[in-house]
Amino acid sequence: MSIIKILVTGSNGLLGQKLTDLLVNKPDVQLISTARGENRNPNKTGYIYEELDILDEDATRSVIERYRPNCVIHAAAMTQVDDCETKQMDCIRLNINTVENLLELSVEFKFRLVHLSTDFIFDGTKPMLTEEELPHPLSFYGWSKLEAENRILEYGENYAILRTVLVYGKVADMSRSNIILWAYNILKDQKSAKVVDDQFRTPTLAEDLAEGCYLAALSSQNGIFNIAGKDFLSIYQLVEKVAGMYGFSMENIEKVSSTTLNQPAKRPPITGLNIDKAMRILGYNPHSLEDGIRICLDGSI
Repeated sequence: MSIIKILVTGSNGLLGQKLTDLLVNKPDVQLISTARGENRNPNKTGYIYEELDILDEDATRSVIERYRPNCVIHAAAMTQVDDCETKQMDCIRLNINTVENLLELSVEFKFRLVHLSTDFIFDGTKPMLTEEELPHPLSFYGWSKLEAENRILEYGENYAILRTVLVYGKVADMSRSNIILWAYNILKDQKSAKVVDDQFRTPTLAEDLAEGCYLAALSSQNGIFNIAGKDFLSIYQLVEKVAGMYGFSMENIEKVSSTTLNQPAKRPPITGLNIDKAMRILGYNPHSLEDGIRICLDGSI
């Protein structure tokens, strides 16, 4: 069996922990997980963990040089959309400069770069976008992720850009919540909440996104791949879905327009990604939304 050595950045995040959990059980993978600070994943065996501030270019080079990975899955990013709008230099450093550094290292050390991008590079005027759709970001976050994509497309030699949408899931040590966990807790406690009904997405289970990263790491195909869920629905409909599955009332949930929220960053109203290319070329096959919700909230289906 041919062994592939994979290094993951941002391994303390939701996707990063799911990548660790997935890859450590792959007999063809030797895994190096990296993140700032101590390892937050309860599973600490079967792989190497290295503390790494991805903003430190010298430290990043040192880790790459030491382990000589065949592939780097770059999961570290600044993804809080409003923070990116108000802390633009921080956003540039984490979402663009780190990619430029990894790109240079990928050419020098001959590893495949799997980079995570987003549906927020689009303006939200149409649904179920393909990889060929022309981007037009509305937010600084979206702009930063598009700039990173453009660097890779221009200078990359061996790469996959994975665009994803509204990632949800649960790990033991969560640094932040996500839409499914938020919806479940609000509904369970019967708290009042305002939920937008004019933003449409294809929500993505973190386990599915991790699988998509693995498939892209194994592939020799360069390019952009949409890695998302199969189901297209509004945020309000998503909350309704959780309520229906677990027998919760929607009486305290108010349907609102996104224009009433006064968020610093604009969100694209309608996105959702067409995953036909990833299914055909990579063999990607995500769970249904209902199964994904059960995996997230119950741990199994």
